[in-house]
Amino acid sequence: MTARIYKPSKTAMQSGQGNTKAWVLDFEPEAPRQVEPLMGWTSSGDMRQQLRLRFTSKEEAVAYCERHGIAYQVSEDKPAHRRMMSYADNFAFKRRDAWTH
Repeated sequence: MTARIYKPSKTAMQSGQGNTKAWVLDFEPEAPRQVEPLMGWTSSGDMRQQLRLRFTSKEEAVAYCERHGIAYQVSEDKPAHRRMMSYADNFAFKRRDAWTH
């Protein structure tokens, strides 16, 4: 049983930073999921896959795992480097490429 500690990224459907500030602890599946023959649903007998714990800091999540004897893996996120650009920059004189329609 291995736990994964990470900070979730924002979804593509939102422009804000909602639900991205807390650290999340998820458990890795112990057994692969199986297709139920009657309904065709994907099911699993592993109840830890349904568990998701949220912590305010990475240190709290690591302390929780160490206190309960859970093996863990921390995934650090890389900060996104985005160049800020305005609409007027499309028509700037110092633009490298020619602006086309």
